[in-house]
Amino acid sequence: MGDKGKYYITTPIYYPSDKLHIGHAYTSTIADSIARWHRFNGKDVLFLTGSDEHGQKIERIATSLGVEPKAYVDRIVGTFKTLWDKYDISYDDFVRTTEDRHHKVVQEVFRRIYAKGDIYKDTYEGWYCTPCEAFWLENKLVDGRCPDCGRPVELVKEESYFFRQSKYADRLLQHIENNPEFIRPESRRNEMVNFIKSGLEDLCVSRTTFDWGIPVPIDEGHVIYVWFDALTNYLTGAGFLDDDAAFDRYWPADLHLVGKEIVRFHTIIWPIILMALDLPLPKTVFGHGWLLFGQDKMSKSKGNVVDPMELADEFGVDAVRYFLLREISFGQDGSFTRQALIDRVNADLANDLGNLLHRSVAMILRYRDGVIPETGPLTKLEKEVQELAGITAREVGRHIEALELNAALSAIWRLVGRANKYIDEAEPWSLNKAGNSQRLDTVLYHLGEILRILALLIKSFLPTTGSKIWAQLGIGDDLELTTFADTRWGGLKPGTRVKKGDPIFPRIEIDAVNEVEDVAAPDNRQKAGGEESMEKVASSDKPLVSIDDFAKLDLRVAKIKAAEPVSGADRLLKLQIEIGDEERQIVAGIAQHYQPDELVGKQIVVVANLKPAKVRGVVSEGMLLAASTADNLSLVTIEKDLPSGARVK
Repeated sequence: MGDKGKYYITTPIYYPSDKLHIGHAYTSTIADSIARWHRFNGKDVLFLTGSDEHGQKIERIATSLGVEPKAYVDRIVGTFKTLWDKYDISYDDFVRTTEDRHHKVVQEVFRRIYAKGDIYKDTYEGWYCTPCEAFWLENKLVDGRCPDCGRPVELVKEESYFFRQSKYADRLLQHIENNPEFIRPESRRNEMVNFIKSGLEDLCVSRTTFDWGIPVPIDEGHVIYVWFDALTNYLTGAGFLDDDAAFDRYWPADLHLVGKEIVRFHTIIWPIILMALDLPLPKTVFGHGWLLFGQDKMSKSKGNVVDPMELADEFGVDAVRYFLLREISFGQDGSFTRQALIDRVNADLANDLGNLLHRSVAMILRYRDGVIPETGPLTKLEKEVQELAGITAREVGRHIEALELNAALSAIWRLVGRANKYIDEAEPWSLNKAGNSQRLDTVLYHLGEILRILALLIKSFLPTTGSKIWAQLGIGDDLELTTFADTRWGGLKPGTRVKKGDPIFPRIEIDAVNEVEDVAAPDNRQKAGGEESMEKVASSDKPLVSIDDFAKLDLRVAKIKAAEPVSGADRLLKLQIEIGDEERQIVAGIAQHYQPDELVGKQIVVVANLKPAKVRGVVSEGMLLAASTADNLSLVTIEKDLPSGARVK
């Protein structure tokens, strides 16, 4: 860790044909978190984003609205920058393809490739998808429509310039074979290899039927093809033609982060352009999956587009960022629902992290007048949490290097969970009552130090949350100036005075749930009554029921035959159970408390007559019983061996 080298990361430049939706925020949040982590790790980071403002589609929209294309894109690009500010996207440069600096780069790239003999003039006759700004041979169409977006294509015939893309096909295949990290994940790499092997045609790189674009420098009756223009932004942002020292420093890009629908442009057209320019290729192009609404792709026609500004206003930016980063396995499609977001906020942010901060600061204020004490002798408990803190910091770094962001956050939250468990094991309230002052000092110091390290690890993903934890710990140093080296144990100075603050993630209370997203999950509510209420059982807040009501439940002994994680949901396990002669499947939110292999063979109690439901698309035919506190969960099991199917009464 701590490499002082450079790291150049890019998002796609976004197309200003409408407002951005939550899927765009997903891409930029990922890129921002990676960029922040590499800065934290001592690297010189260049984080580039921007807007793709040319092309026939933009011209047609502007004409339909009765405005000039530049006026149209100026308005929308302004909303992009507002959104990135809202989501704390820490980009270093924003390239607009209408800028003079980019105009100059695109024309010079065209001129150099033409001079090399790799661009020639001919006539194009074929199919064009205006929404995708993509050319297609007839044999690539699907039912006569664009194979990427499924929309109608237009037959185009015009004089054009062509790029000898086919000339570089074998060289590109060799590069992909020699550099397995070039296209990720592997599924995208396989798709692109198959596409290249099916035959690359020379690419039409100019248009004459509209004029909203950058003119071809050798023939200004033509405008340069919008993708040839757009992809070149990665050179513009790195200082090509403008700052030789910067370009030598940052190029090639370390990571182009793109949606899977534009992987082909970035892994075939773009690297071949660079080959023709004799420039190094980017190290990695990562094509992430789509963010779906439930199980459907977001679209205006379906009315399921989620506005990221409204979502941030309602739930808070860091809550939305956390959901996007934690809920979705990077590279795969992910699902957004309001209920899934609420579940994440309540379980992970309010109950786990928020409760840890609240309990710890409250006890330091109560028992030591808010002053971090000196630590005393260590027990096995302290040695365990210290060791886990060091392991966690290194593990987060490894996950970021592997672009496994959800796994990085999962590792951090294991430390959060262990810290909450440490409170219950050490029982500082009991130490205070017993007058065991030295031991209490040790426990309180360790809670403060764990929170300090958590603030450091969290700040790349949830920057506002990291700052709030830092503020409540009363640390005077600027959190933004910290580095990975500061995660070493012992950085919290005794004598530091903590500050009481508002809950960083208040629990979201809802009156009704529109969909089942979890079952048998613990009801972990952040307690307002302080840490001592954790070990006390409150009186029931549920209405009294009659024996007849209870009799409606069919409780049975069941045996677990198999268990496995639910894909894309790190809190859920899918269990195959036996109830008498019947086999069923249930889904339970117990993955943070049990490993699948330790469940097989257990005899548990289930509600056998619960109406089946779908949980993350997996059918669940019942519900297991479990007891829980804020930090622990235990299945209800059978003391003596009974046959599966036995009635519980």
